[in-house]
Parts: sequence; C-alpha cells; structure tokens
Amino acid sequence: MNTFTAMEIASSGLTAQRTRLNTISGNLANAQTTRTAAGGPYKRKDPLFVSAKVRPEEFEDMNDLEKSEEERDMAENMQGVLVADIVTDNSAPRMEYNPEHPDADARGYVAMPNVNVVEEMVNMITASRSYEAGVTMMQTIKGMGRKAISIGR
Repeated sequence: MNTFTAMEIASSGLTAQRTRLNTISGNLANAQTTRTAAGGPYKRKDPLFVSAKVRPEEFEDMNDLEKSEEERDMAENMQGVLVADIVTDNSAPRMEYNPEHPDADARGYVAMPNVNVVEEMVNMITASRSYEAGVTMMQTIKGMGRKAISIGR
C-alpha cells in the first residue's frame, strides 16, 4: 500500500465522520422543532455508512505478474467508507403535554421531535473521537512518508 492510498482511506473516514457530526448538529438544532415544511415535528436523521473498495493506481491491472499474490489480495480488499445516504428515523414522535403550545392537539399534547438530546451528545462524542483518530492516522502517514524520504537521501 502506498502513502496516497493510506491517506485516501483515512480521508474517507474523516469525510464520513464530518457528515455524521453535521447530521448530529442538525438533530440537536431541531430538537424542539414541532412544525416543518413536510408537516409535523422534525424527524431525526442519521447517516448511512457503507464500505467502498479503494484500488490504488499501481494495482489498476490486477493481472500484473510483477505483483505477488499477497499484494494483489491486499489491493483487492482495501476499503474506505462512504456516506450512502442520510436516512430519516421514522419512529413515533415524543408526545408532550403542553396545552398552551400552538401545535397542541385537542387533548393538549404536542408532537415533539424523536430526538433524544443525551443520545445525540453521546453520538457527537464518539464521532468527534473517531474524527480525532482519523486525524492522528493522517499525521502518522505523513510522518512515515517524511521518514521514508529522509532514508532515501
């Protein structure tokens, strides 16, 4: 695996976690939104991650006889991550008694978003830690590249 392939894999994780953090921020910002353009309360959103093969340029021709079987196998199985979609959580809204609210029904209940602030904060912490791990990985890859260049001098 070359340096650029490792950076591509790490950057795919960084991009995915950035999308996750943005989605969580949107959920938290709309935790009290009872009326949306679609009608009804805001519905929590979550990114859907999928693995994606990363094929480095030097392995475009997988039948290259100069590559060992292990190198071809590694190149075939290198995977990064992609955000396939932002899915909407269709679980039932939280019903809250507040007869003075303009969106209250006849019984005085308001349909509130299905956003659990504590759960979102935990998700935010794990996403930010994952992002930090990706940044550390990028720094390590850059350091290894610098060392390899200095060895060649």
